[in-house]
Amino acid sequence: MSKEGPQSLSSEDTHPLPALIKATHQVYGKYSKWFLFLGLGLAAYIYSLDSQTTWAYLAWAASELQDHSLISTIQVAQSIISLHAVNRPIAKLADVQSRGVAYIVVLIFYVIGYIVIASAHNIQTVAGGIILYAVGYTGLQLLTQIIIADITTLQWRGVVSGLISLPFIINAFIGSNMACLRYWFPSLSRPLIITLTWAELKATKLGLIPNKSAQPAQSIFAKIRNLVSKLDLFGLILIGTSVALILLPLTLAKSASNGWHNPSMIAMLVVGCVLLLFIAPWEAKVAKYPVLPGRFLKNRSIVGASLIGFFDFISFYLTYTYLSATNITYFVLTQSVGLTVFGICAGFAMRYFHRYKHMLVVGLAIRLFGVGLMIHSRGANASDAEIVWTQIIQSMGGGIAAVTSQVAAQASVPHVDVATATAVVLLLTEIGGAIGNAISGAIWTNMMPGKLLHYLPFLSDTERAAIYSSISVITTQYPRGDPVREGVISAYGDVMKIMLIVATVVSVVPLALSFFMPNWYLGDTQNAVDNEDLAGHTTVTADNERHV
Repeated sequence: MSKEGPQSLSSEDTHPLPALIKATHQVYGKYSKWFLFLGLGLAAYIYSLDSQTTWAYLAWAASELQDHSLISTIQVAQSIISLHAVNRPIAKLADVQSRGVAYIVVLIFYVIGYIVIASAHNIQTVAGGIILYAVGYTGLQLLTQIIIADITTLQWRGVVSGLISLPFIINAFIGSNMACLRYWFPSLSRPLIITLTWAELKATKLGLIPNKSAQPAQSIFAKIRNLVSKLDLFGLILIGTSVALILLPLTLAKSASNGWHNPSMIAMLVVGCVLLLFIAPWEAKVAKYPVLPGRFLKNRSIVGASLIGFFDFISFYLTYTYLSATNITYFVLTQSVGLTVFGICAGFAMRYFHRYKHMLVVGLAIRLFGVGLMIHSRGANASDAEIVWTQIIQSMGGGIAAVTSQVAAQASVPHVDVATATAVVLLLTEIGGAIGNAISGAIWTNMMPGKLLHYLPFLSDTERAAIYSSISVITTQYPRGDPVREGVISAYGDVMKIMLIVATVVSVVPLALSFFMPNWYLGDTQNAVDNEDLAGHTTVTADNERHV
Protein backbone atom coordinates (compact mmCIF):
# COMPACT_ATOMS: atom_id res chain seq x y z
CA MET A 1 0.00 0.00 0.00
CA SER A 2 1.40 3.38 -0.99
CA LYS A 3 2.09 5.83 1.83
CA GLU A 4 1.97 8.79 -0.50
CA GLY A 5 -0.78 11.26 0.25
CA PRO A 6 -1.77 14.83 -0.51
CA GLN A 7 1.12 17.26 -0.73
CA SER A 8 0.70 20.28 1.54
CA LEU A 9 1.07 23.76 0.16
CA SER A 10 2.47 26.80 1.85
CA SER A 11 0.69 30.09 1.48
CA GLU A 12 3.57 31.33 -0.61
CA ASP A 13 2.94 28.66 -3.23
CA THR A 14 -0.75 29.30 -3.66
CA HIS A 15 -2.17 31.61 -6.29
CA PRO A 16 -5.63 32.42 -7.69
CA LEU A 17 -5.26 30.77 -11.10
CA PRO A 18 -6.69 27.33 -10.18
CA ALA A 19 -9.84 29.19 -9.08
CA LEU A 20 -9.96 30.81 -12.51
CA ILE A 21 -9.46 27.47 -14.28
CA LYS A 22 -12.23 25.89 -12.22
CA ALA A 23 -14.48 28.88 -12.92
CA THR A 24 -14.05 28.49 -16.67
CA HIS A 25 -15.68 25.07 -16.44
CA GLN A 26 -18.82 26.84 -15.28
CA VAL A 27 -18.95 29.07 -18.38
CA TYR A 28 -18.01 26.49 -21.01
CA GLY A 29 -21.03 25.31 -22.94
CA LYS A 30 -21.36 22.37 -25.30
CA TYR A 31 -20.08 24.26 -28.34
CA SER A 32 -17.37 26.30 -26.61
CA LYS A 33 -15.88 23.13 -25.09
CA TRP A 34 -15.75 21.49 -28.51
CA PHE A 35 -14.23 24.68 -29.94
CA LEU A 36 -11.52 24.38 -27.30
CA PHE A 37 -10.78 20.80 -28.33
CA LEU A 38 -10.77 21.91 -31.99
CA GLY A 39 -8.19 24.56 -31.12
CA LEU A 40 -6.03 21.97 -29.36
CA GLY A 41 -6.36 19.67 -32.38
CA LEU A 42 -5.29 22.35 -34.87
CA ALA A 43 -2.33 23.36 -32.73
CA ALA A 44 -1.39 19.70 -32.30
CA TYR A 45 -1.47 19.14 -36.07
CA ILE A 46 1.04 21.88 -36.84
CA TYR A 47 3.09 20.88 -33.80
CA SER A 48 3.37 17.31 -35.09
CA LEU A 49 4.06 18.46 -38.65
CA ASP A 50 6.87 20.61 -37.34
CA SER A 51 8.46 17.88 -35.22
CA GLN A 52 8.42 15.44 -38.15
CA THR A 53 10.00 17.78 -40.68
CA THR A 54 12.24 20.37 -39.00
CA TRP A 55 14.57 17.97 -37.15
CA ALA A 56 14.76 15.60 -40.12
CA TYR A 57 16.29 18.45 -42.12
CA LEU A 58 18.82 19.51 -39.47
CA ALA A 59 21.40 16.88 -40.41
CA TRP A 60 21.24 17.90 -44.05
CA ALA A 61 21.44 21.60 -43.23
CA ALA A 62 24.52 20.98 -41.08
CA SER A 63 26.07 18.91 -43.86
CA GLU A 64 25.45 21.56 -46.50
CA LEU A 65 27.14 24.08 -44.21
CA GLN A 66 30.05 21.63 -43.73
CA ASP A 67 29.47 21.19 -40.00
CA HIS A 68 27.66 17.84 -39.63
CA SER A 69 29.71 16.90 -36.55
CA LEU A 70 28.23 19.89 -34.68
CA ILE A 71 24.70 18.43 -34.65
CA SER A 72 25.01 17.09 -31.11
CA THR A 73 26.58 20.35 -29.87
CA ILE A 74 23.69 22.37 -31.30
CA GLN A 75 21.12 20.03 -29.78
CA VAL A 76 22.83 20.02 -26.38
CA ALA A 77 22.92 23.83 -26.33
CA GLN A 78 19.32 24.00 -27.51
CA SER A 79 18.13 21.56 -24.85
CA ILE A 80 19.91 23.31 -22.00
CA ILE A 81 19.15 26.91 -22.93
CA SER A 82 15.58 26.46 -24.13
CA LEU A 83 14.52 24.23 -21.23
CA HIS A 84 16.00 26.42 -18.51
CA ALA A 85 14.56 29.48 -20.23
CA VAL A 86 11.18 27.86 -20.79
CA ASN A 87 9.83 25.26 -18.40
CA ARG A 88 9.75 26.98 -15.04
CA PRO A 89 9.14 30.54 -16.37
CA ILE A 90 6.36 29.44 -18.74
CA ALA A 91 4.72 27.26 -16.10
CA LYS A 92 4.87 30.18 -13.65
CA LEU A 93 3.55 32.60 -16.30
CA ALA A 94 0.69 30.20 -17.03
CA ASP A 95 -0.10 30.13 -13.30
CA VAL A 96 0.35 33.81 -12.42
CA GLN A 97 -1.23 35.31 -15.57
CA SER A 98 -3.20 32.80 -17.62
CA ARG A 99 -2.83 29.88 -19.99
CA GLY A 100 -3.80 32.12 -22.92
CA VAL A 101 -1.14 34.76 -22.18
CA ALA A 102 1.56 32.10 -21.82
CA TYR A 103 0.50 30.55 -25.13
CA ILE A 104 0.89 33.89 -26.93
CA VAL A 105 4.38 34.43 -25.45
CA VAL A 106 5.77 31.07 -26.59
CA LEU A 107 4.16 31.51 -30.00
CA ILE A 108 6.16 34.73 -30.47
CA PHE A 109 9.42 32.88 -29.75
CA TYR A 110 8.40 30.12 -32.16
CA VAL A 111 7.81 32.56 -35.04
CA ILE A 112 10.98 34.59 -34.43
CA GLY A 113 13.04 31.39 -34.32
CA TYR A 114 11.74 30.30 -37.70
CA ILE A 115 12.50 33.71 -39.21
CA VAL A 116 16.12 33.46 -38.02
CA ILE A 117 16.52 29.88 -39.32
CA ALA A 118 14.99 30.73 -42.70
CA SER A 119 17.42 33.63 -43.21
CA ALA A 120 20.55 31.76 -41.98
CA HIS A 121 23.68 31.49 -44.13
CA ASN A 122 25.94 29.78 -41.57
CA ILE A 123 25.70 27.17 -38.85
CA GLN A 124 26.00 29.75 -36.06
CA THR A 125 22.85 31.56 -37.22
CA VAL A 126 21.04 28.23 -37.59
CA ALA A 127 22.00 27.36 -34.01
CA GLY A 128 20.70 30.69 -32.70
CA GLY A 129 17.44 30.31 -34.58
CA ILE A 130 16.99 26.74 -33.34
CA ILE A 131 17.38 27.88 -29.74
CA LEU A 132 14.73 30.60 -30.16
CA TYR A 133 12.46 28.20 -32.02
CA ALA A 134 12.97 25.55 -29.33
CA VAL A 135 11.85 28.00 -26.63
CA GLY A 136 8.54 28.28 -28.45
CA TYR A 137 8.34 24.61 -29.37
CA THR A 138 9.05 23.35 -25.85
CA GLY A 139 6.71 25.95 -24.36
CA LEU A 140 3.89 24.85 -26.66
CA GLN A 141 4.50 21.22 -25.71
CA LEU A 142 4.37 22.08 -22.01
CA LEU A 143 1.26 24.28 -22.25
CA THR A 144 -0.62 21.68 -24.29
CA GLN A 145 -0.14 19.10 -21.54
CA ILE A 146 -1.07 21.64 -18.85
CA ILE A 147 -4.28 22.59 -20.68
CA ILE A 148 -5.19 18.92 -21.16
CA ALA A 149 -4.73 18.41 -17.40
CA ASP A 150 -7.01 21.42 -16.77
CA ILE A 151 -9.90 20.16 -18.89
CA THR A 152 -9.83 16.37 -18.37
CA THR A 153 -10.40 14.02 -15.47
CA LEU A 154 -7.80 11.39 -14.61
CA GLN A 155 -9.74 8.53 -16.18
CA TRP A 156 -9.84 10.29 -19.57
CA ARG A 157 -6.50 12.15 -19.47
CA GLY A 158 -4.47 9.35 -21.00
CA VAL A 159 -6.97 9.02 -23.85
CA VAL A 160 -6.95 12.74 -24.64
CA SER A 161 -3.15 12.95 -24.34
CA GLY A 162 -2.91 10.10 -26.82
CA LEU A 163 -5.54 11.46 -29.21
CA ILE A 164 -3.88 14.88 -29.28
CA SER A 165 -0.94 13.11 -30.94
CA LEU A 166 -3.15 11.61 -33.66
CA PRO A 167 -1.84 14.09 -36.30
CA PHE A 168 1.54 12.35 -36.04
CA ILE A 169 0.00 9.41 -37.91
CA ILE A 170 -1.36 11.65 -40.67
CA ASN A 171 1.85 13.63 -41.05
CA ALA A 172 3.95 10.47 -41.10
CA PHE A 173 2.60 9.84 -44.61
CA ILE A 174 1.95 13.33 -46.00
CA GLY A 175 4.13 15.51 -43.75
CA SER A 176 6.90 16.09 -46.29
CA ASN A 177 4.33 17.40 -48.79
CA MET A 178 2.65 19.63 -46.21
CA ALA A 179 5.75 21.16 -44.61
CA CYS A 180 4.76 24.64 -45.84
CA LEU A 181 1.80 24.57 -43.40
CA ARG A 182 4.24 25.05 -40.50
CA TYR A 183 4.21 28.75 -41.31
CA TRP A 184 0.44 28.84 -40.68
CA PHE A 185 0.93 27.89 -37.05
CA PRO A 186 0.13 31.40 -35.70
CA SER A 187 -3.17 31.45 -37.61
CA LEU A 188 -4.16 27.90 -36.68
CA SER A 189 -3.46 28.63 -33.02
CA ARG A 190 -6.06 31.39 -32.90
CA PRO A 191 -9.08 29.17 -32.02
CA LEU A 192 -7.29 27.86 -28.93
CA ILE A 193 -6.08 31.29 -27.77
CA ILE A 194 -9.47 32.91 -28.43
CA THR A 195 -11.38 30.19 -26.56
CA LEU A 196 -9.06 30.26 -23.53
CA THR A 197 -9.13 34.07 -23.34
CA TRP A 198 -12.91 34.22 -23.82
CA ALA A 199 -13.58 31.72 -21.01
CA GLU A 200 -11.20 33.51 -18.62
CA LEU A 201 -12.71 36.94 -19.33
CA LYS A 202 -16.29 35.68 -19.05
CA ALA A 203 -15.59 33.93 -15.75
CA THR A 204 -14.07 37.15 -14.40
CA LYS A 205 -16.96 39.26 -15.69
CA LEU A 206 -19.52 36.98 -14.03
CA GLY A 207 -17.71 37.37 -10.72
CA LEU A 208 -16.82 33.70 -10.42
CA ILE A 209 -13.29 34.57 -9.25
CA PRO A 210 -11.86 37.32 -7.02
CA ASN A 211 -11.07 40.61 -8.74
CA LYS A 212 -7.31 41.16 -9.03
CA SER A 213 -7.81 44.91 -8.69
CA ALA A 214 -8.78 44.36 -5.06
CA GLN A 215 -5.29 43.12 -4.29
CA PRO A 216 -2.72 45.58 -2.83
CA ALA A 217 -0.87 47.63 -5.45
CA GLN A 218 2.85 47.07 -5.90
CA SER A 219 5.57 49.23 -7.39
CA ILE A 220 7.23 48.13 -10.63
CA PHE A 221 10.45 47.34 -8.73
CA ALA A 222 8.54 45.20 -6.25
CA LYS A 223 6.78 43.32 -9.08
CA ILE A 224 10.09 42.64 -10.82
CA ARG A 225 11.74 41.48 -7.59
CA ASN A 226 8.74 39.25 -6.83
CA LEU A 227 8.83 37.77 -10.36
CA VAL A 228 12.57 37.06 -10.18
CA SER A 229 12.02 35.36 -6.82
CA LYS A 230 9.10 33.25 -8.02
CA LEU A 231 11.01 32.13 -11.11
CA ASP A 232 14.11 31.36 -9.02
CA LEU A 233 16.03 33.09 -11.79
CA PHE A 234 19.41 32.67 -10.11
CA GLY A 235 18.75 28.97 -9.56
CA LEU A 236 17.79 28.48 -13.20
CA ILE A 237 20.96 30.26 -14.36
CA LEU A 238 23.07 28.24 -11.92
CA ILE A 239 21.65 24.90 -13.07
CA GLY A 240 21.71 25.77 -16.77
CA THR A 241 25.26 27.15 -16.70
CA SER A 242 26.70 24.23 -14.74
CA VAL A 243 25.06 21.58 -16.95
CA ALA A 244 26.12 23.42 -20.13
CA LEU A 245 29.74 23.82 -19.01
CA ILE A 246 29.95 20.10 -18.19
CA LEU A 247 28.22 18.72 -21.30
CA LEU A 248 29.46 20.99 -24.09
CA PRO A 249 33.15 20.04 -23.78
CA LEU A 250 32.18 16.41 -24.41
CA THR A 251 31.16 17.30 -27.96
CA LEU A 252 33.69 20.09 -28.59
CA ALA A 253 36.94 18.70 -27.19
CA LYS A 254 37.85 16.47 -30.15
CA SER A 255 37.61 19.33 -32.65
CA ALA A 256 39.25 21.92 -30.35
CA SER A 257 42.93 22.80 -30.64
CA ASN A 258 44.95 20.25 -28.59
CA GLY A 259 41.72 18.41 -27.70
CA TRP A 260 41.31 17.79 -23.97
CA HIS A 261 44.59 19.60 -23.34
CA ASN A 262 42.94 22.83 -24.48
CA PRO A 263 42.72 25.15 -21.42
CA SER A 264 39.19 26.21 -22.41
CA MET A 265 37.89 22.63 -22.24
CA ILE A 266 39.46 22.08 -18.82
CA ALA A 267 38.22 25.43 -17.52
CA MET A 268 34.65 24.72 -18.67
CA LEU A 269 34.59 21.37 -16.88
CA VAL A 270 36.13 22.71 -13.66
CA VAL A 271 33.82 25.74 -13.46
CA GLY A 272 30.81 23.57 -14.32
CA CYS A 273 31.59 21.08 -11.56
CA VAL A 274 32.19 23.87 -9.02
CA LEU A 275 28.87 25.53 -9.88
CA LEU A 276 27.17 22.15 -9.60
CA LEU A 277 28.19 21.99 -5.93
CA PHE A 278 26.35 25.25 -5.18
CA ILE A 279 22.99 24.14 -6.62
CA ALA A 280 21.78 22.06 -3.66
CA PRO A 281 22.65 24.65 -0.96
CA TRP A 282 21.02 27.44 -2.97
CA GLU A 283 17.84 25.50 -3.68
CA ALA A 284 17.53 24.13 -0.14
CA LYS A 285 18.57 27.12 1.98
CA VAL A 286 18.29 30.33 -0.04
CA ALA A 287 15.70 30.09 -2.83
CA LYS A 288 12.24 31.13 -1.69
CA TYR A 289 10.63 29.36 -4.65
CA PRO A 290 13.12 26.61 -5.66
CA VAL A 291 13.12 25.11 -9.14
CA LEU A 292 12.29 21.75 -7.56
CA PRO A 293 10.05 22.42 -4.52
CA GLY A 294 10.90 20.39 -1.44
CA ARG A 295 7.49 18.75 -1.35
CA PHE A 296 8.14 17.32 -4.83
CA LEU A 297 11.26 15.56 -3.56
CA LYS A 298 9.00 13.64 -1.17
CA ASN A 299 6.55 12.77 -3.95
CA ARG A 300 7.42 9.33 -5.33
CA SER A 301 5.25 9.82 -8.40
CA ILE A 302 7.04 13.00 -9.50
CA VAL A 303 10.52 11.76 -8.62
CA GLY A 304 9.84 8.43 -10.33
CA ALA A 305 8.30 9.93 -13.49
CA SER A 306 11.14 12.47 -13.75
CA LEU A 307 13.90 9.86 -13.38
CA ILE A 308 12.17 7.46 -15.76
CA GLY A 309 11.94 10.20 -18.38
CA PHE A 310 15.50 11.31 -17.64
CA PHE A 311 17.13 7.93 -18.26
CA ASP A 312 14.75 6.97 -21.07
CA PHE A 313 15.71 10.12 -23.00
CA ILE A 314 19.44 9.47 -22.45
CA SER A 315 18.91 6.07 -24.06
CA PHE A 316 16.68 7.46 -26.82
CA TYR A 317 19.13 10.13 -27.95
CA LEU A 318 21.99 7.65 -27.93
CA THR A 319 20.06 5.65 -30.54
CA TYR A 320 18.83 8.69 -32.47
CA THR A 321 21.33 11.56 -32.73
CA TYR A 322 23.63 10.01 -35.33
CA LEU A 323 21.18 7.64 -37.00
CA SER A 324 22.13 7.45 -40.66
CA ALA A 325 20.36 9.58 -43.24
CA THR A 326 18.98 6.40 -44.84
CA ASN A 327 17.56 5.11 -41.58
CA ILE A 328 16.21 8.44 -40.32
CA THR A 329 13.14 8.25 -42.59
CA TYR A 330 12.13 4.86 -41.21
CA PHE A 331 12.98 5.97 -37.70
CA VAL A 332 10.88 9.16 -37.71
CA LEU A 333 7.85 7.67 -39.47
CA THR A 334 7.74 4.40 -37.54
CA GLN A 335 8.43 5.95 -34.14
CA SER A 336 5.83 8.70 -34.68
CA VAL A 337 3.08 6.33 -35.75
CA GLY A 338 3.92 3.73 -33.11
CA LEU A 339 4.18 6.18 -30.21
CA THR A 340 0.79 7.63 -31.12
CA VAL A 341 -1.06 4.35 -31.70
CA PHE A 342 0.24 2.62 -28.58
CA GLY A 343 -0.14 5.81 -26.51
CA ILE A 344 -3.84 5.94 -27.44
CA CYS A 345 -4.22 2.22 -26.66
CA ALA A 346 -2.60 2.80 -23.26
CA GLY A 347 -4.97 5.72 -22.62
CA PHE A 348 -8.05 3.58 -23.27
CA ALA A 349 -6.61 0.78 -21.13
CA MET A 350 -6.15 3.26 -18.27
CA ARG A 351 -9.74 4.42 -18.75
CA TYR A 352 -10.94 0.81 -18.44
CA PHE A 353 -8.71 -0.42 -15.61
CA HIS A 354 -8.37 2.91 -13.73
CA ARG A 355 -4.73 2.02 -12.97
CA TYR A 356 -1.43 2.46 -14.79
CA LYS A 357 1.55 0.91 -12.97
CA HIS A 358 1.55 -2.52 -14.59
CA MET A 359 1.30 -0.95 -18.04
CA LEU A 360 4.24 1.32 -17.21
CA VAL A 361 6.40 -1.65 -16.20
CA VAL A 362 5.46 -3.64 -19.31
CA GLY A 363 6.00 -0.62 -21.57
CA LEU A 364 9.52 0.02 -20.28
CA ALA A 365 10.40 -3.68 -20.59
CA ILE A 366 9.31 -3.60 -24.24
CA ARG A 367 11.31 -0.40 -24.76
CA LEU A 368 14.43 -2.09 -23.37
CA PHE A 369 13.93 -5.07 -25.68
CA GLY A 370 13.62 -2.78 -28.72
CA VAL A 371 16.79 -0.84 -27.90
CA GLY A 372 18.72 -4.07 -27.42
CA LEU A 373 17.60 -5.35 -30.82
CA MET A 374 19.13 -2.29 -32.49
CA ILE A 375 22.61 -3.55 -31.58
CA HIS A 376 22.16 -6.12 -34.32
CA SER A 377 19.87 -4.15 -36.64
CA ARG A 378 21.80 -0.96 -37.26
CA GLY A 379 23.46 0.92 -40.10
CA ALA A 380 23.07 0.64 -43.85
CA ASN A 381 23.70 -3.12 -43.85
CA ALA A 382 20.54 -3.79 -41.85
CA SER A 383 17.41 -4.64 -43.85
CA ASP A 384 14.51 -2.20 -44.00
CA ALA A 385 12.33 -4.72 -42.15
CA GLU A 386 14.81 -4.99 -39.28
CA ILE A 387 15.03 -1.22 -38.91
CA VAL A 388 11.25 -0.81 -38.96
CA TRP A 389 10.59 -3.60 -36.47
CA THR A 390 13.10 -2.32 -33.92
CA GLN A 391 11.35 1.06 -34.08
CA ILE A 392 7.87 -0.49 -33.80
CA ILE A 393 8.93 -2.36 -30.66
CA GLN A 394 10.55 0.74 -29.16
CA SER A 395 7.56 2.91 -29.99
CA MET A 396 5.20 0.40 -28.43
CA GLY A 397 7.04 0.59 -25.13
CA GLY A 398 7.68 4.32 -25.41
CA GLY A 399 4.06 5.19 -26.17
CA ILE A 400 2.80 3.24 -23.17
CA ALA A 401 5.48 4.60 -20.83
CA ALA A 402 5.07 8.24 -21.87
CA VAL A 403 1.31 8.39 -21.26
CA THR A 404 1.31 6.40 -18.02
CA SER A 405 4.23 8.23 -16.35
CA GLN A 406 2.82 11.66 -17.18
CA VAL A 407 -0.63 10.86 -15.80
CA ALA A 408 1.00 9.37 -12.70
CA ALA A 409 2.88 12.60 -11.96
CA GLN A 410 -0.18 14.82 -12.54
CA ALA A 411 -2.40 12.55 -10.44
CA SER A 412 -0.15 12.93 -7.39
CA VAL A 413 -0.50 16.70 -6.90
CA PRO A 414 -3.41 19.14 -6.33
CA HIS A 415 -4.50 21.34 -9.23
CA VAL A 416 -2.44 24.27 -7.94
CA ASP A 417 0.74 22.24 -8.60
CA VAL A 418 -0.15 20.64 -11.95
CA ALA A 419 1.69 23.19 -14.12
CA THR A 420 4.84 23.13 -11.99
CA ALA A 421 4.84 19.33 -11.67
CA THR A 422 4.42 18.93 -15.43
CA ALA A 423 7.26 21.42 -16.02
CA VAL A 424 9.59 19.63 -13.57
CA VAL A 425 9.02 16.23 -15.19
CA LEU A 426 9.53 17.66 -18.68
CA LEU A 427 12.61 19.61 -17.54
CA LEU A 428 14.41 16.58 -16.11
CA THR A 429 13.32 14.44 -19.05
CA GLU A 430 14.79 16.89 -21.55
CA ILE A 431 17.97 17.30 -19.49
CA GLY A 432 18.32 13.55 -19.98
CA GLY A 433 17.98 14.19 -23.70
CA ALA A 434 20.75 16.80 -23.52
CA ILE A 435 23.01 14.34 -21.70
CA GLY A 436 22.19 11.64 -24.26
CA ASN A 437 23.08 14.05 -27.04
CA ALA A 438 26.34 14.95 -25.29
CA ILE A 439 27.32 11.31 -24.74
CA SER A 440 26.51 10.37 -28.33
CA GLY A 441 28.45 13.41 -29.55
CA ALA A 442 31.43 12.49 -27.41
CA ILE A 443 31.41 8.90 -28.70
CA TRP A 444 31.04 10.08 -32.29
CA THR A 445 33.72 12.78 -32.24
CA ASN A 446 36.23 10.60 -30.38
CA MET A 447 35.68 7.34 -32.30
CA MET A 448 34.55 8.18 -35.84
CA PRO A 449 37.79 9.84 -37.09
CA GLY A 450 39.81 6.84 -35.89
CA LYS A 451 37.38 4.38 -37.49
CA LEU A 452 37.54 6.28 -40.78
CA LEU A 453 41.33 6.07 -40.65
CA HIS A 454 41.10 2.32 -39.94
CA TYR A 455 38.71 1.54 -42.80
CA LEU A 456 39.87 4.22 -45.28
CA PRO A 457 43.67 4.36 -44.92
CA PHE A 458 44.04 4.98 -48.68
CA LEU A 459 42.30 8.40 -48.43
CA SER A 460 44.09 11.60 -47.52
CA ASP A 461 43.45 13.39 -44.23
CA THR A 462 41.60 16.11 -46.14
CA GLU A 463 39.28 13.60 -47.83
CA ARG A 464 38.50 11.84 -44.55
CA ALA A 465 37.85 15.21 -42.88
CA ALA A 466 35.40 16.09 -45.67
CA ILE A 467 33.55 12.81 -45.17
CA TYR A 468 33.45 13.31 -41.39
CA SER A 469 32.03 16.81 -41.78
CA SER A 470 29.32 16.04 -44.35
CA ILE A 471 27.21 12.91 -44.75
CA SER A 472 25.90 14.22 -48.07
CA VAL A 473 29.35 13.59 -49.59
CA ILE A 474 28.88 9.84 -49.10
CA THR A 475 25.37 9.52 -50.48
CA THR A 476 25.93 11.74 -53.51
CA GLN A 477 29.47 10.88 -54.61
CA TYR A 478 29.99 7.21 -53.71
CA PRO A 479 27.54 4.43 -54.79
CA ARG A 480 27.01 1.21 -52.83
CA GLY A 481 29.86 -1.18 -53.49
CA ASP A 482 32.43 1.58 -53.73
CA PRO A 483 35.30 0.91 -51.25
CA VAL A 484 34.93 4.40 -49.79
CA ARG A 485 31.22 4.06 -49.09
CA GLU A 486 31.58 0.54 -47.72
CA GLY A 487 34.40 1.72 -45.46
CA VAL A 488 32.25 4.55 -44.13
CA ILE A 489 29.39 2.11 -43.50
CA SER A 490 31.72 -0.17 -41.52
CA ALA A 491 33.08 2.77 -39.50
CA TYR A 492 29.56 4.03 -38.83
CA GLY A 493 28.39 0.57 -37.76
CA ASP A 494 31.24 0.20 -35.25
CA VAL A 495 30.52 3.58 -33.64
CA MET A 496 26.77 3.01 -33.54
CA LYS A 497 27.31 -0.37 -31.86
CA ILE A 498 29.05 1.32 -28.93
CA MET A 499 26.26 3.91 -28.65
CA LEU A 500 23.58 1.21 -28.68
CA ILE A 501 25.30 -0.92 -26.05
CA VAL A 502 25.44 2.12 -23.75
CA ALA A 503 21.78 2.91 -24.59
CA THR A 504 20.71 -0.63 -23.71
CA VAL A 505 22.46 -0.51 -20.34
CA VAL A 506 20.88 2.87 -19.55
CA SER A 507 17.41 1.53 -20.52
CA VAL A 508 17.56 -0.92 -17.61
CA VAL A 509 17.32 1.96 -15.09
CA PRO A 510 13.81 3.22 -16.03
CA LEU A 511 12.48 -0.33 -15.87
CA ALA A 512 13.91 -0.80 -12.38
CA LEU A 513 12.47 2.54 -11.23
CA SER A 514 8.98 1.69 -12.48
CA PHE A 515 8.57 -1.01 -9.82
CA PHE A 516 8.72 1.70 -7.11
CA MET A 517 6.00 3.92 -8.63
CA PRO A 518 2.69 4.32 -6.73
CA ASN A 519 -0.45 3.10 -8.49
CA TRP A 520 -3.02 5.90 -8.12
CA TYR A 521 -6.69 5.27 -8.84
CA LEU A 522 -7.71 7.15 -11.98
CA GLY A 523 -11.26 8.31 -11.34
CA ASP A 524 -13.59 11.16 -12.26
CA THR A 525 -11.47 13.82 -10.56
CA GLN A 526 -8.86 16.35 -11.68
CA ASN A 527 -6.23 14.64 -9.49
CA ALA A 528 -6.02 11.80 -7.00
CA VAL A 529 -5.26 13.76 -3.81
CA ASP A 530 -7.96 16.39 -3.21
CA ASN A 531 -11.10 14.60 -4.51
CA GLU A 532 -12.33 17.55 -6.61
CA ASP A 533 -13.88 17.47 -10.05
CA LEU A 534 -12.89 19.92 -12.79
CA ALA A 535 -15.18 22.66 -11.44
CA GLY A 536 -13.77 22.32 -7.92
CA HIS A 537 -16.70 20.42 -6.43
CA THR A 538 -15.80 17.76 -3.86
CA THR A 539 -16.45 14.16 -4.89
CA VAL A 540 -16.56 11.02 -2.77
CA THR A 541 -13.84 8.44 -3.41
CA ALA A 542 -13.44 5.27 -1.39
CA ASP A 543 -10.16 5.03 0.53
CA ASN A 544 -9.29 1.74 -1.15
CA GLU A 545 -9.56 3.44 -4.56
CA ARG A 546 -7.13 6.28 -3.84
CA HIS A 547 -3.80 4.49 -4.19
CA VAL A 548 -2.25 1.05 -4.10
